[in-house]
Amino acid sequence: MNSMETFITNYLEYCQIQKRLDEKTLKAYRIDLRQFSEHFVKMKITDVSSEMLEAYIAGLHRQYKPKTVKRKIASLKALFHYSEYREILEQNPFNKLKIHFREPAILPKIIPLHTVELFLRTIYNQRNTAKTEYQRRNALRDAAVAEVLFSTGMRISELCFLNKKDMNLYDGTILIYGKGDKERRIQICNENVIQVLKEYQNQFVSEMKSCNNFFVNQAGKALTDQAVRRMIKKYSGLAGIELHITPHMFRHTFATSLLEQDVDIRYIQEMLGHSSINITEIYTHVAISKQRDILATKHPRNNFNL
Repeated sequence: MNSMETFITNYLEYCQIQKRLDEKTLKAYRIDLRQFSEHFVKMKITDVSSEMLEAYIAGLHRQYKPKTVKRKIASLKALFHYSEYREILEQNPFNKLKIHFREPAILPKIIPLHTVELFLRTIYNQRNTAKTEYQRRNALRDAAVAEVLFSTGMRISELCFLNKKDMNLYDGTILIYGKGDKERRIQICNENVIQVLKEYQNQFVSEMKSCNNFFVNQAGKALTDQAVRRMIKKYSGLAGIELHITPHMFRHTFATSLLEQDVDIRYIQEMLGHSSINITEIYTHVAISKQRDILATKHPRNNFNL
C-alpha cells in the first residue's frame, strides 16, 4: 500500500482524467486533501479509523466556517468512497459517522435593476465615445460579456470557456457546459442583445479562430475571469456605482428577477444548471423580502381608515 500522499496524488489524477472534474473542484480537492495528508503524515489510508476522522472533523469545525467544513468533508468522503470502490478499504470509516451541522443561510447578493441598467448604459456610452478603434472594440466586447452574464445567468467559468461553436446567434441559443460537464441550453430572447453579440462576433472573428473561444481579448486569447472582474470594476467606477459587483451577482440577479416575476423555480433551476432544487431555493428568501415590500405598500388594507 502506498503512502497517503502518493495515494492522494493518484486519486487527483483519476479525478482529472477519468472523472473530468473542473479545475475549481480539483483545486479545492488538492487543498483539502493535502491538509488531510499533512495531518495524518506517514499513515496509510487503511490506518484511518472512524474515531480519527471524527477528531479531525471536530478540529475543522474549530478552524473554519460551516460552509468550508462542509466542502472539506465532501472532499474526504469522495476520497474514501474511491478507496472503497478500488477495494483498498474493506470498511469505509465514514459509514460509522453521523455528521450533522446547520449551515447558516447566506442570502445571495443581487444588483438592483436600476444599477444594472446604469452599468450597461455606461459601457455603451464608452463604446460610442471611444477615441480609438482599440477602445471601441474593447467596449463592444465588454458590452457583449455583460449582456450575456445578465441575460443567461451563466457562471463566469462557463462564460470564459464558452466555445464559439456553442453560440448560435441565428436562433439565439447557447450550449453551456456546466459543472461535471453537464449540458444545458439557454435562449437569448432580446433582439438588442442578439444584435450586440452579432456585432461582437463579426468584429472578433479572427481572434476567435486563434483559440476557438467565443469571448476573447484583442490578442486572440481566451478571456479570463480576472479580466471580466477588472472590466466590471472599471465600468462600476466610471458609472459611480459604490456597490462592489462581482460576476456571480449577475447570476443571482438573473435568478431573483425571474422568481419575482412568478417564474416557476424548477425552470430557473434548469436555466442555472443546478443539480438540486435545494440549491435554487435560496433565491426564495430574496423573493420573500420583495413580497414584504409589496404587501407593505400595495395591500388595500393599508388604505383603510378605521
